[in-house]
Amino acid sequence: MTGLSKYFYIASTSAKSNVAYLGEVASRVIFLAVILYIFLRLWQVTYAETGASELGGFTLAQMLWYLAVTESIILSAPRITQMVDRDVRTGELAVHLIKPMSYPLYCLGTSMGERVVRFALNLGVGLVIALIFVGPIPLQPLSIACLLLALPLAFVLDFLANFLIGLGAFWLEDTTGLVLIYSRITMILGGMLIPIELFPEAMQSWLRVLPFASIVYGPAKMLVAPSTSALTELLIIQSLGIVGVGALVAIVYGIASRRVFANGG
Repeated sequence: MTGLSKYFYIASTSAKSNVAYLGEVASRVIFLAVILYIFLRLWQVTYAETGASELGGFTLAQMLWYLAVTESIILSAPRITQMVDRDVRTGELAVHLIKPMSYPLYCLGTSMGERVVRFALNLGVGLVIALIFVGPIPLQPLSIACLLLALPLAFVLDFLANFLIGLGAFWLEDTTGLVLIYSRITMILGGMLIPIELFPEAMQSWLRVLPFASIVYGPAKMLVAPSTSALTELLIIQSLGIVGVGALVAIVYGIASRRVFANGG
């Protein structure tokens, strides 16, 4: 097994492992169902009190479908930071470094395999719930295509950010605080609960160019309101984010690797 094929195999193995342990995934699905129901009620009251049929260009049905995607993205995130943190603290990273494979790509393969399964299950349940409560929304082949094109880059960008935080274990006693800060910023500035259109106008332009929105808001918006021009802009922002964060990962990982070898790893 040579080249990238080994990492695709790792991703496939990770996906199969998550399918085998559906009990843990089912608990996340139940949590998603409860969250969506709560948000449905909140948004129903909001739309009723304002007397508006649309808020930020979203109907109530579109809002819940949007939330189904954003919640699925957030809840499907693997605990990659904790995995890297553990490997650093236990010394298992030193073992990985002598294997004929890249440790970051190994983690990427593991993460992507796990995330694809979790996201697919979460999204399936989320859309069924949305369909039951608010009915269907107009979906075109373009909607599905835009979502499928935006998701892989969103997942890779999110992985890189979490992997970078995990590498902080080389210098910090505990990275849990950083993980919490990153996750909350992603939820808020990424538009998980509220679409970017409902933020103050002065904030909307810079929120859209931040990587957080391209991880959560961008893919979800592609499903409910697809646009080739918006997709192109989103893919550019995601690509730039991957290059930027990827460069930071390469620099920090290079420094961290030298620390392992310097200490006899």
